[in-house]
Amino acid sequence: MTTRARPLTFASGDHDRLVEHRRDDAWCQRQWSDPQTRVLVVCRDQIQVAASSSAEFWSTPGAAAAGERYLLGADVAGSVRFAVRVADDTVGDFRSLRELVPGASSSDASLLCHAVALAQWHATHSHCPRCGAPTEVAAAGAERRCPADGSSHFPRVDPAVIVLVTDSQNRALLGRQDAWAAGRFSTLAGFVEPGETAEQAVVREVAEEAGVLVSDVELLATQPWPFPSSLMVGASARVEGTPEAQPDGEELVEARWFSREELCEAVASGAVVVPGSLSISRWLIDRWYGGDLPDSGADWR
Repeated sequence: MTTRARPLTFASGDHDRLVEHRRDDAWCQRQWSDPQTRVLVVCRDQIQVAASSSAEFWSTPGAAAAGERYLLGADVAGSVRFAVRVADDTVGDFRSLRELVPGASSSDASLLCHAVALAQWHATHSHCPRCGAPTEVAAAGAERRCPADGSSHFPRVDPAVIVLVTDSQNRALLGRQDAWAAGRFSTLAGFVEPGETAEQAVVREVAEEAGVLVSDVELLATQPWPFPSSLMVGASARVEGTPEAQPDGEELVEARWFSREELCEAVASGAVVVPGSLSISRWLIDRWYGGDLPDSGADWR
């Protein structure tokens, strides 16, 4: 039996992106000059926080460092929000997105996700992929444009599937990558390839990584994942019978089936560590488990 787990981090999407104003430079400048406007200063996945409190990450435009400026939108109260990308995180106090999100509101989490995803894309797309010329920020950060050949370039999003596989005994299949510490297990995941549906990607990835053939693929939820530019498509799938998993030794070095009781006991004892509450992986596990597992929920992915 499954139950719906806690809301997904980053997935509230409750800020208005103000798409209609992105190409209105005069409007954007007026909002930048408004004393009610607030700004995030971002460097890669790091956000500048106030010296007095890491919970304070919004700045005024006048106090923000100089850098590329991107319009994020408006929060639920209608306050316009921008991000400024800087190249140096040694001037000021910066904290990672993973550190800040657990204590942030759902509205702030959505804006933080948007800011970090934009900043990381802009940082790696400073030149035109067609001619190599330096590109310029356009559409208030929603685009980069090449002044040499006139081409426009837009932030990339990489779709990836992440799946909770169960067998005929309703055991869950979890795997461990070689880079993870012993005992750390998660759901299986992989990127969607060109010309492939999300459902097809689930079947292919599970077969490749764990050596089992799944069916009854159901897409359950999606989560923006700005590390650096993924959209995680959460799914469930089933296998017939109780086949032995065969990890491929490259993507996975361990693959194990867990009953609810086995996973609960292993997590409680510390023998197994599952992803924290930040990720859709934990959302899928909790949904299958039917509640909260006995751990801190601290994030490690």
